[in-house]
Parts: sequence; structure tokens; C-alpha cells
Amino acid sequence: MITGLDHVVVLTSDIDAASATYQTLFARAPAWQNSGDGAERVLFTLDNMSLELMAPSGADANADRIRSVLAAQGEGLASLCFRTNDIAKLHRRLDRLTLKPEPVAEVESRDALSEAVLSWKRTRTASDATRGIRLFYLQLASERPRSAPTATGPITAMDHVVVSTPDPERAAALYGARLGLDMALDRSHPDWGRLMFFRCGDLIVEVTHRPAKPADPPRDIQHDRLSGICWRVADIDATHARLAEAGVDVSEVRTGRKPGTRVMTVRSGTCGVPTLLVQPSAGKAAD
Repeated sequence: MITGLDHVVVLTSDIDAASATYQTLFARAPAWQNSGDGAERVLFTLDNMSLELMAPSGADANADRIRSVLAAQGEGLASLCFRTNDIAKLHRRLDRLTLKPEPVAEVESRDALSEAVLSWKRTRTASDATRGIRLFYLQLASERPRSAPTATGPITAMDHVVVSTPDPERAAALYGARLGLDMALDRSHPDWGRLMFFRCGDLIVEVTHRPAKPADPPRDIQHDRLSGICWRVADIDATHARLAEAGVDVSEVRTGRKPGTRVMTVRSGTCGVPTLLVQPSAGKAAD
């Protein structure tokens, strides 16, 4: 019943600075901007999902909650929102699986520039039931507009989002058996731990587990965490040249682990989100 990853949310304390930062990274214009319910939001919509920047605004409870998260954790990835084409059916499944979904809410958003209106139905599951990760689910009434390219070498799509877990068996049960994502890869190695890929539309939710260290707390009191994003590009050399010229700290382009891919690391200009860029092998999306 989950058909894809609709968007990820990145929390920031300065919506204007964060929007400018991602316009530089993506070489794309924002697709949607609005404010309300204690937050300002800017969305960038790519080929297969959206990135939502969110900053606190005003003095209501939601704004205070965002400020408290920023104070505790700093800027960075805050939540995932999956897409479905039948929110009522998905809600019943989530309830049967004891993921404690909130009642389905109807939401409307008006773009600050175009005055266009989007509407959707949404629910979320309890974070204590999803290993500490904030997960939302929505059914859009219509598609969002795409973010228009503004320069050469734009970001085209998400390749994968990374979830780090201290308990890979329970994480596998959550994303595979309970949420119904297709496990495409499960590999282990004594040096680097365990790596699992779960297909979600045409991108991957990557779940990683590193070997425990003596100083680590017991795994039953640890939470999973969102720990990075990999974006796709069509021409990584053009993207590298564009970002370097803009003053973004980027690594050299190198050969990726998957045959035929080329990758580079973005070390600044991401609002605290660990970020990798990949040029997939010819004719294929990276997975």
C-alpha cells in the first residue's frame, strides 16, 4: 500500500538561508512555499520525490516543538513521509500492526507565490512504534509542480535515504514485514556490519548497522536515526564544477561501489544532512 517516498523533511532555523542553500545544491527553484501551523516551509520537487525545508514561525505549540528539536539536535533530517493511493486502507493496516496511527487528517496548502492550492489526506505513526523515526503517510489529491532547473548539472532525483539502526532485525521487520517495502539487498560483513536495501518506488530506503562497540548503550534503549541522503545527477562532472564554483565544499569525483557509478561527497551547504551525489551507470537508476 506504500507506493513511494513522497518527501523528506529537513528542519532549519533560517528558512531563507536554507532555501538559498538548497537552490545552490539542486540548481533548481523552489516548487512550493507556504506558512502556517507554526512553521514556514519551502519545497523542492524532483523527479521522484520532494524535499521539504521547515523552520519554526510564531509562538504556538508546533513552533515550540520545532525549536526544541533544533535546540537538541541542530539542523538536519527530521522525518520521512511515504505516499499511498488509499490512505484509509493503509490506516487500517497500520492500526492492525500496532503502529498507533493518528486519525486521518485532511490538509490544504496554498503556495505563497502562485496562490495555487494543494490538498491531501495524512496520518502518522507513533515514533515509539517506529524505532524513533518520525514517519508520515499521505495521499495527494493532485501532483505538486516540479522544481525548474536554474543551472547546469542539476540534481534530478533521490537515489536513497539512509537509516542507521542498532538493531537490524527489528528494523528489517519494520520496513519489510510491517510497512511492506520490498527487500532488495541484505549483506553482512564482520568489518562494516550489515546493509539492507528496501525498494520504495524507484528509490531505496537503506538501513545500515555497524558492529557494536563496548561503549555503546544496550541496543534496546537506542533509537534508529536518519543519517543521510544520496541524490542522483545526470552529469557528475558538470555538477562538481558548478558546486565548486559556487564555493560548496565537495570531494573529488570517484568510482562508486556499484559498477558503472561515479560519486562525490558534499561537505557543506546541506543544512547538516550528510550528502552524497551519484551518477548512475548508463541507462540505469542506482540502487
